[in-house]
Amino acid sequence: MDKPKSNIDFRLMSFTYKLRDLFLPRINILREAGIRLGFHVLDYGCGPGSYILPLTELVGKSGRIYAVDINPLAVQAVKKLISKRGFSNVEVIHSDCKTGVPEESIDVVLLYDVFHDLSDPAGVLKELHRVLKPNGILSFTDHHLKEEEIISGMTSGRLFRLSAKGARTCTFSKEEP
Repeated sequence: MDKPKSNIDFRLMSFTYKLRDLFLPRINILREAGIRLGFHVLDYGCGPGSYILPLTELVGKSGRIYAVDINPLAVQAVKKLISKRGFSNVEVIHSDCKTGVPEESIDVVLLYDVFHDLSDPAGVLKELHRVLKPNGILSFTDHHLKEEEIISGMTSGRLFRLSAKGARTCTFSKEEP
């Protein structure tokens, strides 16, 4: 990812996300990803953690969530959220690309509204490909990009192929080299 947002930009973004989430609950987007109990999910570019609460409901206590962000304020916000709620199955990772997550251990990667900000999208996609299970999926949305930009950006490296288009997201399957 590019440099983290400034403190004021991050706080403003967090506030607007809270308003957005009141009117457009994140669970509606997550349902398109087909997340089930016991899944391991990586939220790449998690921001202030808008998806963490609904994810914990979907994966249950037997599932695991990895929340990754480059911004220290995002990392702090998610750590505070999981501490306040007592979540033991959420791990927060401060990184701009490498996740440290074991190879082929993730059922679903969320890449929501962050692709347009990536300085090294090919490197990030390579890392996401590495951590996804062979039958895993990458759920993608980015309102800053047109559909054709999304599809070409995700498939040009031949790591992913478009497998479904939902009302709010595109689903990409892992290509085997």
